[in-house]
Amino acid sequence: MKSLRPVYNFSNPTEVLVDLFVTSITDVDEKAQSFATQITLILGWINEFTRWNDSDFCGLQTCTIDKDKMWIPDITIAESIKAEFASVENPYVKMFNFGGVILSETLVLTTACKMDLYEFPFDVQTCELTVQSSLNSIDELTVSPFSDASFMTASSKKSFQTQGEWELLSITVSKSNMSTLGYVLDQLKFQINIKRRPLLYIINFISPVFCFLVLDVASFFMNSAEGEKLGFKVTLLLAISVLLLILNDTLPSTAKEVPLIGVFCSVIFILIGISILESILVDFLMARGDQIEDSTSTVTDTAKDSNCLADPETDQSEERLSTLDCLKQILIEFRNAANPKGDTRTTGCWHRAAMIINVTFIVVYILTIVVFLIVVSKAWFTV
Repeated sequence: MKSLRPVYNFSNPTEVLVDLFVTSITDVDEKAQSFATQITLILGWINEFTRWNDSDFCGLQTCTIDKDKMWIPDITIAESIKAEFASVENPYVKMFNFGGVILSETLVLTTACKMDLYEFPFDVQTCELTVQSSLNSIDELTVSPFSDASFMTASSKKSFQTQGEWELLSITVSKSNMSTLGYVLDQLKFQINIKRRPLLYIINFISPVFCFLVLDVASFFMNSAEGEKLGFKVTLLLAISVLLLILNDTLPSTAKEVPLIGVFCSVIFILIGISILESILVDFLMARGDQIEDSTSTVTDTAKDSNCLADPETDQSEERLSTLDCLKQILIEFRNAANPKGDTRTTGCWHRAAMIINVTFIVVYILTIVVFLIVVSKAWFTV
């Protein structure tokens, strides 16, 4: 009764009806690609050896007995990495007078789940739980759903015990077969569709990076004197690099496609880096123009000081150098007479070039940001 499959004719397979209800999602590990859930698994089958006439037993139609005294189908979860009972193992099964047997188990499962994190943190994942027999072929044992998918979904949502990062969307079920060791196993695949609640990642990643980008645009209106503007931009770049390091600990490194949040942070990191290079170039041009202006003022002051060479109180050694200084003064006067505004125009050219580059870069920079944000938003929120 316990060791043999409960049928009179062994050419007839035993059909096991299965219901699976998800009562909580305890953990989803993106790096390990694992999915931890608490499920209630209900199994039902016909035991042809335990039928009785209820009228012979005072109308008794059901009874509960120790499951160790009954034949139990060897049903397993194919994707299971680790499984344990949620509380105490249920030691009983319920029997019906027509031969039906029902077993209910609440399990905590950790299963493998292939995840597509391209739209992280606005992603929807589908994890499979495959119910099958360990050794009995399809000629000996078959598995079929007891309830339809809509009932299992509604019951799971009603009994859901956690309100964490993940939301249960639906449970779908399908049948399949698998060939192994020369025989075919009957399988029942439960697809659990879950959706991530992205609020935490919006607050911790997307909003700060977007604010850093807005601050970088606002920094173009800062005074670039004494390097304060450049230092501010470098600080923003370092802040984004810290967020990228934190993000690296969350996402798996074996993903086929770079997640959009990684693209979002990396592109903004590159844009701020380019704006820092532009600030360095503009500061260089402005400093170059100021340097020419300072040198012109120094030459003019030198020319004015040379007028003091004719002072009768100078000593004889200074008088010997007066001829050379006078020649220098004559050359300076000739240059100023030939091009009285040349240095001013040169200084203005450097400053004007710096302003043109700065204004052009600001316009192109803002347009690039707007286009990039539109493209990323469409990719993230495409239904």
